Amino acid sequence: MRVFVTGASGWIGSAVVPELLAHGHQVLGLARSDAAAERVTASGGEVLRGDVQDLEILRAGAEQADAVIHLAFRHDIAWTGHFEEAAASDRRAIATFGEVLADTGRPLAIASGVAGLTPGRAATERDHPDDQVSPRAASERALLALADRGVRSMSVRFAPTVHGAGDHGFIAQIIEAGLRHGAAGYLGDGANRWPAVHRGDAARLVRIAIERAPAGSVLHAVAEEGVPMRDIAAAIGRRFALPTAAISADEAQARFGFIGRFVALDMPASSAATRELLGWEPVGPTLIEDIMTGAYAGGAAPQQR
Repeated sequence: MRVFVTGASGWIGSAVVPELLAHGHQVLGLARSDAAAERVTASGGEVLRGDVQDLEILRAGAEQADAVIHLAFRHDIAWTGHFEEAAASDRRAIATFGEVLADTGRPLAIASGVAGLTPGRAATERDHPDDQVSPRAASERALLALADRGVRSMSVRFAPTVHGAGDHGFIAQIIEAGLRHGAAGYLGDGANRWPAVHRGDAARLVRIAIERAPAGSVLHAVAEEGVPMRDIAAAIGRRFALPTAAISADEAQARFGFIGRFVALDMPASSAATRELLGWEPVGPTLIEDIMTGAYAGGAAPQQR
């Protein structure tokens, strides 16, 4: 297939592109900057210059493709207090792809998440997000509704920690905060759990999904159902020679900034249905293994998308 990928130069996208190419697909990657274009080209993909807000560019990319993988999200504004605006932009992109792909049976995969789906128990593929939990819930509903319009639509819900060498996301920022404050912190007793998946396993699931997932699928890119935060802090402590420390919610906000509210969440998630449906089995290292073997030795840095 010829696959149009938004977010092709981002953390997950830059693993999806070579995964697709290695399995005989062609890639047209959206790139909004020279640096992004260079990364897509270096991976072996073809570049379509433009921004995810430009609906005509998105339309042009989809019209040239046999499949669309929509990974881009406006994180630049989402984490500065404009999450609703970023989510609305996402819905416009999905609607545009839906118009192009209607009645074709072609696949459209979008990125979503498992965080906050079912507080207190492991989220499954049958659970659906509440608008009160995330403004992105409406994006997933709009995507899944396209199955009734002849689009082979699927939502790939990623674990909040898609880890690996070069990750500058949540774990890197938690490590950076620990180094800055002289201790690896966790809230309360640290029993709250975070699901995790290695970047390579996540990319492989995306590729398998567009190849054979049925219309209306919800898929969980989750390898580990839930890693206790105290275990994460302990691994950080061992790797960076830091003590571990229980901290309060107020301290978490001061220590971790905007991700402080996530550090306390208990958000285990299952991928049993995804594995049964597609035969996907994660093979990459665990989150703790990645921390201990130096995947985060470089600390956090601004993420390129």
